[in-house]
Order: sequence, then structure tokens, then C-alpha cells
Amino acid sequence: MSLEKVLSISGKPGLYKLKTQTRTGFLAESLLDGKTINVSGRHNVSLLSEIAVYTLTEEVPLREVFKKISEKEDGKETISHKVSKEELEEFFFGVMPDYDEDRVYASDIKKIVQWYNMLVKNGLNDFSEAKEETKKSEEGTSEKPKEPKKPAAKKAAAPKSTAPKASSAKKGGATKSAASRKT
Repeated sequence: MSLEKVLSISGKPGLYKLKTQTRTGFLAESLLDGKTINVSGRHNVSLLSEIAVYTLTEEVPLREVFKKISEKEDGKETISHKVSKEELEEFFFGVMPDYDEDRVYASDIKKIVQWYNMLVKNGLNDFSEAKEETKKSEEGTSEKPKEPKKPAAKKAAAPKSTAPKASSAKKGGATKSAASRKT
């Protein structure tokens, strides 16, 4: 399973696997205890595949950070997320030497380390991009030339429909200014 189906739900501990969609939200299975919960639209949910870490030059996807940790630890679990702030920052500097220390807090590093260990413990250590995502990006590039054509057609039709409105707006504007002059 890839990171596209792994969720973080605010207010709930740990990570969750997306199982199925329901009428009011979706069902997710906890990676901590295996229990299934119903997640409604009022919960703040983040897909791990959409999270990135700030560096001094760019934003690095969490997937890349997990890959670097995995390479450093040979695919095994890493340090505990319960170690001191200094140890966490030192570890993360070894993994991402150019991370932005002003925007990546110790609590963020703690969460990344905890998530990494949880994923490895549950056998979800394939941090490569999903094949579906690659297909979507390829389809997206083939559709991009089509998108500018649609707005161009709308723009061509728009002046015809707005021209009479513009002239009637001028008449209305002249009437108002003439009325204001009389008083």
C-alpha cells in the first residue's frame, strides 16, 4: 500500500488506512490497534502523500523524507519519537541537512519519526511513487493542451454576450448622472 491511502486525522492518535467511502464520510482503520472508525466531514484529514517538509530551497514531499530515513536505517525502525528535542533535531539534520529550522519545529520532526516507525512496523515501507499517481500525471500533461482551448472558446463567445450589456450599462449610468445633476 502506498502513502496515498494513509491518513492523519487531527485529534486522533496515530495513522489510519483508508478503507472505504460512506454516505457521510469514510471508514479508516487505525495502524495502532487495527480498529475501524467512521470519519465524517467535520474531521481535519491529511493524506501523507500531500504533506511536504520545508527546506531552505524547496518543499520536499514526505515520501522523499521517509525514503531518506529508510536508506539511513536500512529499512528498519529509527530512533524513538520520545527522545529529547536535541536528539530529534540532530537526527533529522543527518537525514535532511538543508531543512528549514525556522519553519520545521521539533514537534514536526517528532511526528515524522513517529509516523515513519509506525509505517515500518506495519510493513508499509514502500515510499516510492504509486503507479496510479504516475498515470494521472501523464494524463494531466496530455490534457493540458486541451484546457487552454476551452477558455479561448468561452472568451470568444463572451464579448458577444457582454457587448449589449455594456451599452445598456452606459445608458443606465448616463441616466443616473443626469438625474443627479437635476437635483
